[in-house]
Amino acid sequence: MYADLILPIVIVVLVIFVITSTVKFVPQGFNYTKTRFGRYSGTLNPGLNILVPFIEKVGEKVNMMESVLDIPTQEVITKDNARVAVDAILFYQVLVAEKAAYAVTDLIRATINLAMTNIRTVMGSMDLDELLSQREVINNQLLQVIDEATTPWGVKVTRCEIKDIDPPTDLVDSMARQMKAEREKRALILESEGKRQAEILEAEGLKQGEILRAEGAKEAAFRNAEARERLAEAEAKATESVSRAIANGDIQAINYFVAKDYIQALKEIASADNEKVVLMPLEAASVIGSLAGVAEIAKSAFNKTG
Repeated sequence: MYADLILPIVIVVLVIFVITSTVKFVPQGFNYTKTRFGRYSGTLNPGLNILVPFIEKVGEKVNMMESVLDIPTQEVITKDNARVAVDAILFYQVLVAEKAAYAVTDLIRATINLAMTNIRTVMGSMDLDELLSQREVINNQLLQVIDEATTPWGVKVTRCEIKDIDPPTDLVDSMARQMKAEREKRALILESEGKRQAEILEAEGLKQGEILRAEGAKEAAFRNAEARERLAEAEAKATESVSRAIANGDIQAINYFVAKDYIQALKEIASADNEKVVLMPLEAASVIGSLAGVAEIAKSAFNKTG
């Protein structure tokens, strides 16, 4: 009785084994490599896949989604011999499953060690100030180098970020003092620059004031010269008129010049600072007569004009 049940049980087990080894379900985000007699023969994509029983089987299960790797903290000696502790983070994605499975023994370990080596190389060629101020440049250089190195493995490095750069405590204190000194220096420079600008503006204002005063004096001198010129022209016209009168035989015209010089002399005598008493000469009446003569000349000139 039991012998009759053994054969059906063996057949059922065999059928189940054949089905499980033949039908493979690949989840989304993964690719399975397929081998035939131990040799890679293809890739199983997400979904239902059929294998040849006893001949083909699943090789490596490769995650095709973007993944992240934490790069361990390590010491880096910079170009100016400063020791800093650096850690980073790396994002990558497998693009070719068979390369990731068979081109490298341990993809994750290989990628981490490659990133650590290139971090020491790139950051070791820079000064400490550059490390602290040019982190974006470092990230781009690391991304380019690591991505180029992992391309034969079927891997695409999408991002590489330096998380933290930790210099020694004494170096941090020294940098803080240097920064403080630099800021004080800038403050002094700005203060001196402000004073210089103020002095320049003050000197410019004084210069403009002098220019305006000089312009005013020039204008006043021009006006005075113009007034003297007009006075001289008037005097010349008066002299010409009197001269014509003398030429015509008018004796009263001579009295004009005599009265003019006489009055000027009396003016100078009266304006002297050390004279308090002015004695008029007896000929003062003749001055009045001269003035009367001038009046006659003027009257005669108006009569002729009329």
